[in-house]
Amino acid sequence: QVQMVESGGGSVQAGGSLRLSCAASGYSYRWNCMGWFRQAPGKEREGVASISIGSGSTYYADSVKGRFTISQDNAKNTVYLQMDSLKPEDTAMYYCAAASSCRLGGLWPYWGQGTQVTVSS
Repeated sequence: QVQMVESGGGSVQAGGSLRLSCAASGYSYRWNCMGWFRQAPGKEREGVASISIGSGSTYYADSVKGRFTISQDNAKNTVYLQMDSLKPEDTAMYYCAAASSCRLGGLWPYWGQGTQVTVSS
């Protein structure tokens, strides 16, 4: 079973930056992909970005392309989400997840507890 713990959330002004981290443990080798998702109050969960653990290939939602970057540090079993040029609409609870497929619209069985990101104008 995979365990994931997110950190790095906080409050920033519009145009600022944050770097989220997701530390994974357990049987993470059984999953090919790690991803970041977000959910704002009253809205559905949205896939933000994903990365293939083996190849390093990345995928992004149109709403964050050019602003967010997903990366990994295999030695530390950690996945990152660098968020630049933040907008108020980026405000949400952010979750990391693991799956066998990197498609953001696919099934993601394992989830972390989430970390809050708030962007003010």
